[in-house]
Amino acid sequence: MLQSQENNSWDIGSKERAIYTFIVMVGAFMAILDTTVVDVIVPKLTAPLATDMYGVQWIITSYMIAAAIGLLVCEYLIKRFGSKSIYLIGVFFFALASFVCGISDSLAMIIAARVVQGAAEALIMVTSHVMVFSYFPPHQKGLAMGIFALGVSFAPALGPTIGGYLTEYYNWRMVFFINVPIGILLVIAGWIYLPKERFFEKIDINFVSLFFLSFATIALLIMLSKGQQLGWFSSVMIGVLLFVAVIGYLLYILSEISFKKKLIDFSLFKNSDFTNGIFIYFFILGFSMYQYFYLLPIYYEHIKGLPTLQAGIAVFAFALFIGIFSPVAGILSDKIGAKKAIAIATVIYLFTALFLLPHLNYYTPLMQAVLLTIPFGIGMGMFFAPVTVLILQSAPQNKSELAIVLMDYVRFVGGSFGTALATNNMEYFKAMHFDRMSEIQNREYVDYFLHQIQSLLEASEEIVKEMFRNFELFMSYNYGFYNTFMHAGYWAVVGSLFVVALFLQRSQLCES
Repeated sequence: MLQSQENNSWDIGSKERAIYTFIVMVGAFMAILDTTVVDVIVPKLTAPLATDMYGVQWIITSYMIAAAIGLLVCEYLIKRFGSKSIYLIGVFFFALASFVCGISDSLAMIIAARVVQGAAEALIMVTSHVMVFSYFPPHQKGLAMGIFALGVSFAPALGPTIGGYLTEYYNWRMVFFINVPIGILLVIAGWIYLPKERFFEKIDINFVSLFFLSFATIALLIMLSKGQQLGWFSSVMIGVLLFVAVIGYLLYILSEISFKKKLIDFSLFKNSDFTNGIFIYFFILGFSMYQYFYLLPIYYEHIKGLPTLQAGIAVFAFALFIGIFSPVAGILSDKIGAKKAIAIATVIYLFTALFLLPHLNYYTPLMQAVLLTIPFGIGMGMFFAPVTVLILQSAPQNKSELAIVLMDYVRFVGGSFGTALATNNMEYFKAMHFDRMSEIQNREYVDYFLHQIQSLLEASEEIVKEMFRNFELFMSYNYGFYNTFMHAGYWAVVGSLFVVALFLQRSQLCES
């Protein structure tokens, strides 16, 4: 069992703590960066891999599925072999899979490599989370999670900038190759410097529950990633995937009830702070923040018309503030408590989501658009550290690995829901605004206007009508962003109810 010696793993010098944290955080930063940096290059892979856009989407989907499944075995691996060993194995296979991705010349080859890369990312993220949290004393746990938030929050926002730069000035393969030397150096440095745990827990794993939960997760994530493409529930495939996911989760529950050994110890949820923290993480980060993560690069590229690299630079503006305020939030959590820090972060984020971001449109000057996203960066930077501290402090010491696994699992699932919602809402509101524009048009005036344009350009009637239709589509896309941004903010309102619940329970305890 992990006894008191490991509980005091933070009892180290500041120099050692800095070295350990740096090694671990570089790996976490590299792994989480890959979740968004690849999004930039996906449209450029159709020709080299001889496929279409639907084919290359599996490069992202396969990674996401493998990472989610990998999370489910992390607690077992860490307790059986130790965080250091699993971290180094994760980094090694992540670098190896990155190399294979870089040399891939077929879709099947790169998808297989991405599966390995996704599973390795799960190992890296959970172990790095556990190790960083253990390196800091109790009164600096907030600072520890603030530093870790640099990887979880800052890296994905930085992804479009790095991906755009490497793609524009080198080629898409560099997005993968850059991980290889970093991974090699991390394995060597980690093997030499990182402390090895001295106490392990030999636990069994419920493979039946693992199978059913993995089965359900795969079906759910494929459904969410392919829903818009297949037409959601007008597609038989989506209906089948939903049915399989529901059955898989029900069979998982039956397995957990039937077997003495549990895959997940749900007694953690008896602590209301833990439960509220998970739901805050699920709704605010997954359902809401991930929508803006997905939408803002699209806004800069497709509405503002910026090249990939310039769009990445615009995104970097709020990413920079995520990086600045993550450690600030951690320090604040240590000073005033995690709950109050969460409340401050939620207020900042709600104000941004409901009153600032919905005003981004084609007519917004670029500098003004960049400035409007900065409070989003501040709110997101302030969010992660206190929520993580709250969840981990609410879990028993020997269940910290499971708590982190659950956090990362709901991040994947919630983020997948958020991205699917953003895609679906964007298409729905674009179609809604297009229909409304068509309804209110004066047909006689439109025909007169198009005739004037036709005479001016000396173009055919068909070309002029197509130009006008494309303009209508663009403007409906532009106006649709307002509604999509607002709906993303509504999910933050739902998540804020659990923030309120944190304080309601405390006041009830005080009264009793």
